[in-house]
Amino acid sequence: MRAIVIHKARDLRVEDRAESAPGAKPEAGQVQIKLATGGICGSDLHYYNHGGFGPITLKEPMVLGHEVSGFVSQIGEGVTGFEVGDLVAISPSRPCGHCKYCAQGLRNHCLNMRFYGSAMPFPHIQGAFQESLIAEASQCVKANGLTPGEAAAAEPLSVTLHAVRRAGEMLGKKVLITGSGPIGTLCILAARATGAAEIVVTDLSDPALAYAKTIGADRTINVATSGDALEDYHPDKGYFDVLFECSGAAQALAAGIAAMRPRGVVMQLGLGGDMNLPMMLLTAKELDLRGSFRFHEEFATAVQLMQSGQIDVKPLISHTFAIEQAVEAFEIASDRAQSMKTQIEFAASA
Repeated sequence: MRAIVIHKARDLRVEDRAESAPGAKPEAGQVQIKLATGGICGSDLHYYNHGGFGPITLKEPMVLGHEVSGFVSQIGEGVTGFEVGDLVAISPSRPCGHCKYCAQGLRNHCLNMRFYGSAMPFPHIQGAFQESLIAEASQCVKANGLTPGEAAAAEPLSVTLHAVRRAGEMLGKKVLITGSGPIGTLCILAARATGAAEIVVTDLSDPALAYAKTIGADRTINVATSGDALEDYHPDKGYFDVLFECSGAAQALAAGIAAMRPRGVVMQLGLGGDMNLPMMLLTAKELDLRGSFRFHEEFATAVQLMQSGQIDVKPLISHTFAIEQAVEAFEIASDRAQSMKTQIEFAASA
């Protein structure tokens, strides 16, 4: 089978790899998947462009990818609820189910988490950008009625649903989103679906902000060209109830906090390394600063929201490439002037 493998920064290859074992079949509780579509995530781009991020670096070749969908091709013993040919969204999150955090229902904090395409442990956890994949049935959610591209977007959508859940009540809230990449833009959909009344989005890129406007932002602000526009929201100690900080930039966080009303909620999603905080302002406004990391049970909800039509991710899928064009796909995905969500097609049908 073919797989998309990163060897070092800027060295991405489509390679023929053997199945996990000759004639490999799913074991009890597993399903075999013919991969359909994979979305390129920010972490994939870090591996491609830099060979890793922060202290996490490649030490051996690794299959990339964790935003994937596919068609069930074989079903292991004891698995119910699936049929051969079903389109499924595949969660990359594989908590152990036994550690103290899993026992507390905090499965996104599992001490023994196995997450597709991660160089954090060694040997690395291989990713899902491969034509054939054996997955636990518990990872798979039936996505019939969606396109493979929509189903593959369940993973990033789940990230934003988890963040909205962490933020609390959204009905009638005024929301600021800083950073309009794929996660920031999906936050628009997640916040709106849960009742946000007004959504303002900031970014440095006009093309990114155009996507935000297309899917429902009430106002977009390019802070590179209109850096003082957020000052419109400073009077009376601020305006916004909730901030979703999706850029990972300290400047964006500080600007967002200045526009928050007292006792608002600051949700930090962007991972840009350690950031300085305007602690005096955070304290004086009695703001709640909360982190949001990955997801778990939100994955099935993401699929259901797309199936019901309550959330439409199709406008965010900007490019789709064949597996043979993997390098070109990663180049386009790295260019924010062109790409929002770039996907790779492995198979068009079951």
